[in-house]
Amino acid sequence: MRALGLDLGSKRIGVAVSDGEGLVATPLKVVQRIGDRGAEHRAIASLVREWEVEVVVVGMPYSLDGSRGPMAHRMGAEADELGDRLGVPVETYDERLTTVTAERSLREQDLRGPERRRVVDMVAATVMLQAWLDGQRARSGEPAAGEPEIGAPRTCEPGTEDG
Repeated sequence: MRALGLDLGSKRIGVAVSDGEGLVATPLKVVQRIGDRGAEHRAIASLVREWEVEVVVVGMPYSLDGSRGPMAHRMGAEADELGDRLGVPVETYDERLTTVTAERSLREQDLRGPERRRVVDMVAATVMLQAWLDGQRARSGEPAAGEPEIGAPRTCEPGTEDG
């Protein structure tokens, strides 16, 4: 299942996409806020069609205590608008600390200032979408991306400790 992840910000919308199996999220692009929500949503709808997305996941900026503050209410309303427009299911997912995680990762890669600001939103969307994908797999009993299946046969190389 291919999913599109959105990190809705006031200036930019970070966009990430999963592979067709719903295993791995990848940064896709940043949609600049231009003050025309209809045009911004049409740009997202175009990505949904282009990537043959089956579900859109919108990050919800809950407060650290889990409550919905003013920003979460605005993002929830926008997620509802997207649900009416996109023709695919739109789900919300807790995005607390995804931007912090993205910023830290970009700093570790030595990305600074304007260069980091250009990509942080799509990296945050990727962090959020990957967490959602892993959660979907956990609920279905499948291992998360990068985890071995329990009971899966191991391959051993001859001449190694296991082989």
